[in-house]
Amino acid sequence: MPVKSTSNRELRSVEMLARLMDAQFQIPGTRFRFGLDPLIGLIPGFGDFTGLLVSGYMILICARNGASGFLLARMTLNILIDALIGSIPLIGDVFDFAYKANNRNLKLMKQHYIEGRYKGGAWKVVVPIFIILFIVIVALAWCSYKAFTWLIHSL
Repeated sequence: MPVKSTSNRELRSVEMLARLMDAQFQIPGTRFRFGLDPLIGLIPGFGDFTGLLVSGYMILICARNGASGFLLARMTLNILIDALIGSIPLIGDVFDFAYKANNRNLKLMKQHYIEGRYKGGAWKVVVPIFIILFIVIVALAWCSYKAFTWLIHSL
């Protein structure tokens, strides 16, 4: 099944966004690349929330273009792993530099669009996925708030 022109345009925008978040910069003299995701992840709450928004956008694009529930579930798993481990102070910051959930999801999207894998309707899976993502966002915001207030009261 050929990809619609809208899908090509959306895929290119997602590619640029994934690169910005996960691979925009390179450490000189190495092949190691990183993006804004681990850098903004250093800001408690805000970074994790921003990463979830970007990842949620990628899922929305896939769902809108007929991705299967299996593809959306795999993408959501990548997001949840990144969000949950990434929210752990210090360990999560180091993890964000290595895991690159957006690049993983971009690879899955390309397999869907270009190679034709993961076909089928997705809307029956989208609602539970977004509910799970919303719960994770609220939990991260609450944990960040509690950590911030504890830090303020400790000083």
